[in-house]
Amino acid sequence: MEEKLKISHRLKEEIALVDLIGQLDAHTAPLLETYLQNLISDKFFKIIVNFRGLDYISSAGLGVFMSFIEEVRAGNGDIKLSDMPSKIFKIFDLLGFPLLYEITDKEDEAIESFLNLNKAKEINEQ
Repeated sequence: MEEKLKISHRLKEEIALVDLIGQLDAHTAPLLETYLQNLISDKFFKIIVNFRGLDYISSAGLGVFMSFIEEVRAGNGDIKLSDMPSKIFKIFDLLGFPLLYEITDKEDEAIESFLNLNKAKEINEQ
């Protein structure tokens, strides 16, 4: 049986860039939960999830993001979402996710947002 969801990540400085390919539903959501929990356990609190390769998301998939946001923000990080196909963005938008999460058109914008946050923090600490 072919995997319905492929998850991988890349690192850029202290940012984990997570790539999703396939379908995120009730059957595959536990895979993403475990993946994100492992990143958080490894002290990655700045996470960008790239949706470029995602074809479908269900409510179970949406719930994964809600279950980790408090823990990530408690670690002075955030989860940012990028590169959403329009049909996926419409679902997130309908449910009010843009009020809770930064959603960018391109991954580079989310990376820049984290890097600018670091610069502002360094300036404030001086």
